[in-house]
Amino acid sequence: MTRAIISFDTELSAGLYQRGTDARANFESSILGRCREGDFGIHFQMDMLERHGLTGVYFVDPMPALVHGPSVIEAIVRPIIERGHEVQLHLHTEWLTFARFNPAGRLTGRNIGDFPLAAQKKLIGSARDMLVAAGAPRPIAFRAGNFGANDDTLRALASLGFRFDSSFNGAWAGHGCEISLDPGNLGMRVHHGLCEVPVSGLLDRASRFRPAQLCAMSEEEMRDALDHSAASGAIQFSAFSHSFELLSRDRAVPNRLAIERMEALCRAVAEDPRVTSGGFATLPAPPTRPRRIQVAAPKPLRTARRIVEQGFGHLAHEVRYVRDLIAVTVNSSRWGKILGGVFLAVA
Repeated sequence: MTRAIISFDTELSAGLYQRGTDARANFESSILGRCREGDFGIHFQMDMLERHGLTGVYFVDPMPALVHGPSVIEAIVRPIIERGHEVQLHLHTEWLTFARFNPAGRLTGRNIGDFPLAAQKKLIGSARDMLVAAGAPRPIAFRAGNFGANDDTLRALASLGFRFDSSFNGAWAGHGCEISLDPGNLGMRVHHGLCEVPVSGLLDRASRFRPAQLCAMSEEEMRDALDHSAASGAIQFSAFSHSFELLSRDRAVPNRLAIERMEALCRAVAEDPRVTSGGFATLPAPPTRPRRIQVAAPKPLRTARRIVEQGFGHLAHEVRYVRDLIAVTVNSSRWGKILGGVFLAVA
C-alpha cells in the first residue's frame, strides 16, 4: 500500500510581521485563513480531511515564539492535536532577524542550510523544544522553511533523534534545497542517517519537475501523480500545501480553484484502494535496497490544460493581485499603458 501524506506548512508570515502586522492579525490571516467570506485555514482544511476520513500532517513553525511569545504556537498546536491530526516540525530562520533571543548567537539567514552544522543543531533543537512546550508530541519529522536544507541539516536531524526529513523538493533542487539526492527518484531512502521522504510530483515538460502542491498542480496532474506512485509501488505519496494556501495571493478572498483541488485530492486518496492516509508516526522505513521511483513523464496536453486552468483561476480569484501587477506595468512602459488600460477597463 502507498501512504498518502497530505501535509501543510503551518506558519505565521515573517513578511507580514516586517510590514507591521501584529500577532493576532498575522494568526488570523496565516493560520485561520480568515478573509471577508470566512475562515479557510487549518480548521477548514481539517474539516475537509475528516469528511473523507483522512489524517493530515501539519508542519508547524515555532520560531515566531521568539518574537511573539509561546502562546501563539500553543494556539496553533492545540486544535490540531485535539482533532487527531499530526504535528511535526517546520522551521523558518527568517524570524531570527527579529528575535529577542537567537539560539544561533548573532547568525542569521534565510534558510536553515545557510548555517554551519553546529548552529543548525542548536536551531533545530531549540525549535523542537518550543514545539513540545506548546503541547505537541516530540516530533520525528522535519521540513525546512523554503525547502532550504542541505546535507548538514540531515546530519543535525539524525544527531537529534529525528527519523524523517521531508525537505527535498525537486523543484527547488539547486535553488535553496541543497540536499545531495537525485531529483529523478521520488522513492524514500536513507541519507546521512535518517529517512528522506521527498515531495512527490511529475514532469510537466522535459527535465522540469512539478511538485505535488495544491497551487502548482491541476486536479488531473495530482491524480496522475498519485496513480503513478501507487502503480510504481512507492511507499509514500507526499503532497503539500500551506495553512493559508486556500486564499488568494492577497489573502482577501478564498481561492476556489485551490479549494476544488484539495477536495479532489482528498476524494482521490479516499477512493483509491491502493492508498492509505496517514502521517509519519506509523510510516514504515524503506528497505535496505529501496525501490527507485521514477518521476512520471510529461504530457504536453495535460500541461497545457493546467496552464489554461491556472490562467482563468488567477483572473477569477486573484483579480486584485493582477490589477496591482498591471498597475506597476502601466507605469513602466508605453505598451504597458495601452495593454494595462484595456485590462483594467474590463477587470
